[in-house]
Amino acid sequence: MGRGGFKRNRGGGNRNGGRSNERYNKAYPDLVKENEKLQKYYNHLLRLEDDETEREAFWAAFRRELPHSFRFCGSKGHAQSVQKLLQTRYIPEIAQIGEYDGHPVSPPQAVPWYPDNLAWWMTTSKTVIRKFPPFAAFQKFLVSETTVGNISRQEVVSMIPPLLMDVRPGMAVLDLCAAPGSKAAQLLEMVHQGEEARVRKVMRSIEKSLAGEDVPIEEEEDEEDPAAKLSADPSDDGRATGVLVANDADYKRSHLLIHQLKRLSSPNIIVTNHDATIYPSLRLPPLPVDPNAKQPAQVQQRYLKFDRILADVPCSGDGTLRKNVNMWKEWNPGNALGLHLVQVRILVRALQMLKTGGRVVYSTCSLNPVENESVVASAIALCGGPDKVEILESHEMLPQLKRKPGLNEWKIMDKSGRFWSNWDEVEAYTASEESGGVAPSRLVPTMFANEASDKLPLERCLRVYPHLQDTGGFFIVVLQKKGEFKAKTVPTGPVVPKKTQQNQKAAAPQEAAPSAAITEDIAAAPATASAENGSTNGAGAKRPAEDDEVSVDSQAAKRLKPEGGEAEAEAEVKQEEPAVAVAEEEINEEAVEETSAAPAASNGNAEGPRPKNGGGGGAHYEEPFKYLAPDHPVVKDIQAFYHLSPRFPSDRFMVRNATGEPAKAIYYTSGLVRDILVSNTSSDTNANARSSGPNVKFVHGGVRMFVKQEAPSAEVCRWRIQAEGLPLLSGYVGEERVVHLYKKATLKALLVEMFPKFVDGEGAQLGEVGERLPSMGMGCFVVKVAPRKEDETAEALVGDVPLEPMALPLWKSFHSLNLMLPKEDRAAMLLRIFNDKTPLVNNSLKDKSKKTEEAAAAQNGEDATMADAAPATTEAADGDAAEINDYDAEDAPSS
Repeated sequence: MGRGGFKRNRGGGNRNGGRSNERYNKAYPDLVKENEKLQKYYNHLLRLEDDETEREAFWAAFRRELPHSFRFCGSKGHAQSVQKLLQTRYIPEIAQIGEYDGHPVSPPQAVPWYPDNLAWWMTTSKTVIRKFPPFAAFQKFLVSETTVGNISRQEVVSMIPPLLMDVRPGMAVLDLCAAPGSKAAQLLEMVHQGEEARVRKVMRSIEKSLAGEDVPIEEEEDEEDPAAKLSADPSDDGRATGVLVANDADYKRSHLLIHQLKRLSSPNIIVTNHDATIYPSLRLPPLPVDPNAKQPAQVQQRYLKFDRILADVPCSGDGTLRKNVNMWKEWNPGNALGLHLVQVRILVRALQMLKTGGRVVYSTCSLNPVENESVVASAIALCGGPDKVEILESHEMLPQLKRKPGLNEWKIMDKSGRFWSNWDEVEAYTASEESGGVAPSRLVPTMFANEASDKLPLERCLRVYPHLQDTGGFFIVVLQKKGEFKAKTVPTGPVVPKKTQQNQKAAAPQEAAPSAAITEDIAAAPATASAENGSTNGAGAKRPAEDDEVSVDSQAAKRLKPEGGEAEAEAEVKQEEPAVAVAEEEINEEAVEETSAAPAASNGNAEGPRPKNGGGGGAHYEEPFKYLAPDHPVVKDIQAFYHLSPRFPSDRFMVRNATGEPAKAIYYTSGLVRDILVSNTSSDTNANARSSGPNVKFVHGGVRMFVKQEAPSAEVCRWRIQAEGLPLLSGYVGEERVVHLYKKATLKALLVEMFPKFVDGEGAQLGEVGERLPSMGMGCFVVKVAPRKEDETAEALVGDVPLEPMALPLWKSFHSLNLMLPKEDRAAMLLRIFNDKTPLVNNSLKDKSKKTEEAAAAQNGEDATMADAAPATTEAADGDAAEINDYDAEDAPSS
C-alpha cells in the first residue's frame, strides 16, 4: 500500500516507545488465522459464497507464508549482469540442496510477467535462507548486493504499479506517497532508461571529434530498445532530462526514502516533505521575453505539470494478510471507512497536477472497494466526469499477470458488521426509531455505487488476489487526463442524512443551526492536531503502514517490516472521526500553492535562524539549495585540475548551506531539477515572507559529485570526485587525470588492499596502474576499467565473471594509493566479480597499530631510538588514514 500524508509513532506499540513483550514474544504460527467479519465481508463481496473451490483457495493462499521476492536494480545492462550471476553461480548450488527438514527446496524463479527477468521469487522461507548452512553463499550474495543497491527486497505485487505507468525518457514523474522508496526506485530507473547507451554514443562522437574526425552520432542498427536511441532524449548529450519528485509527509521516513534512492546516483531526483492531499504546485522559470516585441509581454508564472503520477495511497492493508498476520485478529471494516475521504483527496490532487494526456496510477494493498472503486468513481466525478478523466484498459499490460476485473457493484460493511447497499438505506435507517437518529459511523455517500459510477468502466481496474499467482492482494487502476478541469471540493467528513437534519431542526427550532459547510478551498482544510503522536496530515488521520510493511488499524500497533530490509519498527495509528461536511465548490489550483506556502516557509528551506533540535513544533530545518556560478573560483579550479570538457554543464553545481559557498560537498543536478529548486526556494531571509515563492519543503536533490579533501600540496585540487557522481562525469575528464585498467588481477589488488604502497619497488602487484604511477601527480584520478580481449583470454581462470566497463575514483598520496570506495562496495565487487570472500586489508590500521606499539615501548624506556623515529615513520600512513576516515564519514549511509 501507499504512504500518503500520515505521521506515525515509530517508537513502538505503547505510548512510552517500548515493545510489548507479550505481543512480540508470541510466534506467528500460534496466531489463529480466522476473522468472522473479514471472511464474511469478502465471501459476500467477491461472491466466494457461490464457489466453494475458489473460496477455499482464496483463504488458503492468505494463510500461507508469502514467497521471498527481490528485484535487480540500476541500469538495465548492469542489472542483467548481476542477474546472470544468480543464474550461473547460485541457482545450480541451491538446486543441489534438494530438501530441508523434510520439505523440498526450490531455487529462485523469474517472475513471469516482469520485464527482462529482473524480478525473482522463491517459496523457501527467509528464515531457512538465513540459518540453513547450504544457503550461506546465496544469503551473502543477497545481503551484499542489497547493501550496495543492486538488489531491492520488494514484494512482487508492489512492483506492479510502476510498470503500468509507461514512463518514457524526458518525462516529469511524481510519486506522491513514496517512502520507503521501492516503487520510487523503479520509477527512477525508468526516468534513466536508455541513458547509458545514449551517452555512450555521444562519448564516441566526442572522442572522434577530438581526433579530428567530423562524423555524426551513429545509431546502432540492432538497437531494440527505443529509449536507447539518441532521439528518445537528445537535448542534453544523451543524459536523462526527466525528473522524479518523490514525496512523503513523514519527515523521518523521507530520509529513509533518500537512502533508498541515493544508491541509484541520480541527478534527476528531488525529495519533498508534504501532505499529499495538499501538495503544492511547483513553479518553473518564466519563459524568456522577446526583446524585439513591440509591446513588452507580461511575464506569467509557469507551473510544472507532470506526465506521470503514482498515487500509492495510505490504506487499511488487508491485502497484506499473508505477511501482516496480526491483521487476522485486528481487522475491522472501520479501518477502510476512516481512510476513504483521504484517498479521494489525494487522487483529486494528483489529477489536478497532471498534464492533459498524462497518466495517474492509483493503487492500494487493500481489496476493499471503499478504498478502491468508490475512490476512483468519486474522484472522476469531482474532476468533471469521464469527459475529463478516463479509466484506461490495463488487461493488455503485463499479459502474463493473472488478475480479476474491478467491481461494478458492492456493498459496504460498517463497524458493527451490518451491510449497506446504498445511501438511501443509510438515510432511511437514520430516520427510523431503531437508530435513535444516529447515523452509522463514518459512512458517506461517495462510498456507494451510484448512477454516475454505473456508467464508468470500473471493470478496467485491476485486482490481484493471493490465490491467482501466489502473491499478496492489490488494487491498481490507470487513469488518463483528457482535459483541464476545475475540481469540486472533496468532503472532509460524514454527511448528515437529510431526514436527520430535518428532525434536528424540528426538535430545536430556537437554536441556531451550526454551519454544515466549510467554504474554504481543499488546500486550506485544517489539520487535526495530535498530542499523542505529533502532527497529522490535512485529513486529520495519521499515517498507516507501507505496502511492504505491516498494516495498522485504529487501535493496535503492528510489527512493521520496511521494503528494503529486515529491520523492525512499531507504529500506532489512531483514526480520528472525520470533520464536518464541505459544500461543493470549484478548486483554484493556484490557491493550493498559496495556502501551502505559509507553513512551508517556516520549516522548509527558508534562510532564517536554524530552529533548535531540528525545529520546534514539528518543524524540521533543511539547509537551502544554492547553485554556484559557472565562473566561481572553485568551479574553475575543478575544471582546470580535471581538464573537464567544456561540454559538461558548469551551471548545475550546487551546495547546501545558507552562505552558498562550497564547504564539505558539491552536488550536481539535471537542468530541470535546478529550475525547480531555484524557482521554489525563497531567497528572502524572512521565514514568513510569501512574495518570493512557495518555499516547497525540499529535503534532497541531485547527486553528490565532489567532496572536500585535505590536499598534500597546493597544486592538488582539494575537491575529489565522489564515487556516486563519477559515472556522470567520467566521460568528460581529460586523459591527464585518467588511469586505464585492463586486467582483473589489477582490479582485485586495488579492491582487497587499502593504501597499497608503491615506494621502494612496492606496487608491482598494481600491474598497468603501477606502471603509470611514476608519471602521475598526486590527488584524485579516474580509473577507467575497460577490459581488452587479450586480457580476458589470459585471465579466464581469475574469477568467473568478465569485467564490465566502469569508472572508479582513485586517490594518490605521497606513498600510497586508494580506491575511494566504501568497504561494502569493495566487498560486494570482490564477491560478484571474483567470488572472493577475503577480508579487506587496511594498511593504515596496521601502521596505526605499529605506532601504538612503538609509543608504548618508548614510554617503558625499552627503545628510545624507535620512539624518536616513530612519528616520521608513520606520518604518511596517518595522512592516508585521515583520508579514508574522512571518506567514511562523508559517505556513510544515513540511518
